[in-house]
Amino acid sequence: MASSRKPWPEAPAGARRQWAADRALRPAMRSPGRPEPSRAVQREFWRLIARGVTTEDAAAEIGVSTPVASRWFRHAGGMPPISLAEPTGRYLSFAEREEIALLRAQDLGVREIARRIGRDPSTVSRELRRNAATRADSRSYRAGVAQWKAQQAAKRPKQAKLATNPRLRDYVQDKLSGQILDDQGRPIAGPNVPWAGRRHGRRQDRRWGVAWSPEQISNRLKLDFPDDETMRISHEAIYQSLYVQGRGALRRELTACLRTGRALREPRARTGRSGRSFVTDDVKISQRPPEAADRAVPGHWEGDLIIGLDKSAIGTLVERRSRYTMLLHLPRMEEFATTGYVKNGPAVAGHGATAVRDAITAQIGGLPDQLRRSLTWDQGGELAQHAQLKIDAGIDVYFCDPHSPWQRPSNENTNGLLRQYFPKGTDLSRWSIGQVQAVAVSLNQRPRKVLGWRTPAEVFAQQLSSTQQAGVAWTP
Repeated sequence: MASSRKPWPEAPAGARRQWAADRALRPAMRSPGRPEPSRAVQREFWRLIARGVTTEDAAAEIGVSTPVASRWFRHAGGMPPISLAEPTGRYLSFAEREEIALLRAQDLGVREIARRIGRDPSTVSRELRRNAATRADSRSYRAGVAQWKAQQAAKRPKQAKLATNPRLRDYVQDKLSGQILDDQGRPIAGPNVPWAGRRHGRRQDRRWGVAWSPEQISNRLKLDFPDDETMRISHEAIYQSLYVQGRGALRRELTACLRTGRALREPRARTGRSGRSFVTDDVKISQRPPEAADRAVPGHWEGDLIIGLDKSAIGTLVERRSRYTMLLHLPRMEEFATTGYVKNGPAVAGHGATAVRDAITAQIGGLPDQLRRSLTWDQGGELAQHAQLKIDAGIDVYFCDPHSPWQRPSNENTNGLLRQYFPKGTDLSRWSIGQVQAVAVSLNQRPRKVLGWRTPAEVFAQQLSSTQQAGVAWTP
């Protein structure tokens, strides 16, 4: 079948030496459709992503549609495929190309255009020859087409190392997804988990495999193949082969074998943000008074919920200096018996923001001011009404960083002790307020090594006595 491509034009007599190198004279290229946005636009998009902005907001900021921005994010595996540094002045920018197009439409010459944009005339002449639009019979210059041609010419595609080395690829795949073997060397299939193209859900079965991390694979290669330099690869190259579409080396479904199971990489700025609209900068733990960290001053508390069967819960409050514990009785609402728990529905399970706020106020609202200086909580939605809690209970509230339970060490330790009485998976709503308080009393009467074998109740009573001797009244 004869090719429909037009033959290469012959150079006219007396033509310039650069004539054959001008891409504008090459046969017509296959239409790419609408040219993709400029590198400057894509660079700004990835800068916004790196700052933790959502894909939808970043798309609106740079002026592209959400599907286009989502496709950029997905195809790049969640990480920027281009350098975020501004290009040097060696190359023409899109703004300069727009200026060239406007001046060219005014029939200005090459030297005049070069003078106005501050470039060498040869740069402008080469730009008009190489990046002119060739779809029509005439050679017109349009900034969008010129920018696209320049970006296409600047690409330096390189085949992935795992795509060119089958032996190395097989080793990496085996260490990622190889089968688990029993003591007889027989494979154990594990749960049947079809690849869904996204991260596994909470409390869902996951695929079983050898599941080495890319860093473990990269460093183990040096021990298993000490004399074979072809069996070397960095952990970042493995991640890119897993996440970046078009690399053609590893299947995307192998991401299920990673520890996180993420189908896309997540920018670091997104993992560090709170994700809670009620957690503002002025109530983060970094703003908590330094005196709370060294436990030298009483009155600084830590709090949390322990969750049981069917969303039942008990609140816990622990004073950092004395380790004194208070428990919050959080009974279910009457509607729970008929409606049950509904995701994003009303807080009928008993530990909504209003119920938790009232319970905390009832427990510590009557303490002296010196014994209710601050309360540190995780970023659970049950404390969304912290501003009203500050007014009702007269205590400053601060929130830990996301996924940082070690910032509430006393509370986490106490929660572990409470699991002796309230194990996971049991219904915590069956216990009355009297029974819950009895457990708190029992826990406060245990001698602690950190307190010199005194009990939290004794230390807290001493703190209370000191405030009363200072002339501070306490209403129990």
